[in-house]
Amino acid sequence: MSCQAAGYDRSVSPGGPAVLVVGAGPVGLLIACELARRGVAVRLIDRLPEPTSESRAIVVHARSLEMLERVGVLEEFLAAGNRVTSARFHSGGRSLARLPLDIVDSPHPFTLALPQTDTERILRERLAGLGVEVERGSTLDAIEQDEQGVRSRLLTAGDREETIATDWLVGADGSRSQVRSGVGARLAGSFKGERFLIADVEAEHALEHCSFHGFLHEAGILLFFPLPGERVRLIAQLGGDEVAEEPTLADAQEIAEERAAGITVRSAHWLTTFEIHRGQVPAYRYGRVFLAGDAAHIHSPAGGQGMNTGMQDAFNLGWKLALAVEGQAPAGLLDSYQAERHPVAAEVIRITQGLTRAGTLKGRLARALRSHLLRFVAGLARVQRTVAERTEETDIAYRGSPIVVERGRRGHAGPRAGETAPHVEGLPRLTELLAAGDGHTRLLIEHGRVQVDEAQLADPEGRCVKRYDVGPAGAQFVIRPDGYIGLRVEPAEEAAVSGYFAGVVGAPA
Repeated sequence: MSCQAAGYDRSVSPGGPAVLVVGAGPVGLLIACELARRGVAVRLIDRLPEPTSESRAIVVHARSLEMLERVGVLEEFLAAGNRVTSARFHSGGRSLARLPLDIVDSPHPFTLALPQTDTERILRERLAGLGVEVERGSTLDAIEQDEQGVRSRLLTAGDREETIATDWLVGADGSRSQVRSGVGARLAGSFKGERFLIADVEAEHALEHCSFHGFLHEAGILLFFPLPGERVRLIAQLGGDEVAEEPTLADAQEIAEERAAGITVRSAHWLTTFEIHRGQVPAYRYGRVFLAGDAAHIHSPAGGQGMNTGMQDAFNLGWKLALAVEGQAPAGLLDSYQAERHPVAAEVIRITQGLTRAGTLKGRLARALRSHLLRFVAGLARVQRTVAERTEETDIAYRGSPIVVERGRRGHAGPRAGETAPHVEGLPRLTELLAAGDGHTRLLIEHGRVQVDEAQLADPEGRCVKRYDVGPAGAQFVIRPDGYIGLRVEPAEEAAVSGYFAGVVGAPA
């Protein structure tokens, strides 16, 4: 596939979309939703003739649930999934440690376990409600771009060739991304790693359903994830060639019996093996083309960070791209996608690589030391909170971003610009208002009252003042469409707010 598509002899589709999204997995579906609900004309294509039947990613973390509430699909997700509030580790038939996940600072303090097939179904239904359908059996063949836009040559169903012109293009087409190839980018990293079995099965067991479980065994680690009903996901480290490339139900049962007694596998939804790869592109933006999700970064599935990191790429890019389509994106706004999201994936790669190494230790002494250390540190409150925040991704912040501004905040311990706007216990209406809009929201906090855009809320107990650590003069915030604080000024300075909207958002307050 070439980035230079010179010599087109097909006419460009008239009245085409503003954005072409390639790839209709969770990331592509989500960014299409984010654009469509802001009134942007978007076209979404996928090479598969039908949605995948493979469960693939199976967890949605707290920070992603906060974002999905803004998209308007939270209730559908909660109804379909299984809430998980802790991770438990076992060895030699004994319980080693329990790490709570429900201690994070979020209105949804848990991980939701559900197959990716359900995640995609819910997002497809939301997208259809916004008037956009996935165009299946369509592949990107070539692209070229200039300062005015992108021309994409598509091979659609029936081998029909079509060329379309769009303002922007987003590649969310996975680890073998055609878009990434089209702009000449490559993943830099390691592409030879540990081999694992994935078994998505119906099973009988007596394990706690609201916990993930990890079994540390001399043959390798076994991870157990409870899904809705009697469905579970088993991930097992493989050594050598004891399991073929196409594993069987008997393979899954044999490993479960060896490493975690009491699990009886009955039937399979999906069985496969995979090898862990790690890599990241050097840049997420190539002119008018952006990369997101696995097209931009791949890593170990430890901690279930992959799909969530990709979906948050979509949340971050969607509102910025919508402003660009409207002609309201000042210089630097779209570049902030790279500045904010590239470091997040780099950190995820680093942490998941460490987790994988810790979980795949060889040697009896090394494994014994690992079990002893895990038992000790899991009882430390600080370690518990750090693990929970990393797992649920509630520690993600953009404090060093070029598009967040903070002034006059000396000596206060409340949320900083670049951090997510916290929910306030006892003021559910505030959370609803902050999640309801699709644009920037002005939040004024004074002693006794809170103003969200034009809405006035009484706060006689000063809950907001305490939660945001506001001084006597009050404070004003601008909350970005993705829920992060773009501006914090103390005391409330109208000129600073106007300057932020003009310089960062490209529109009057």
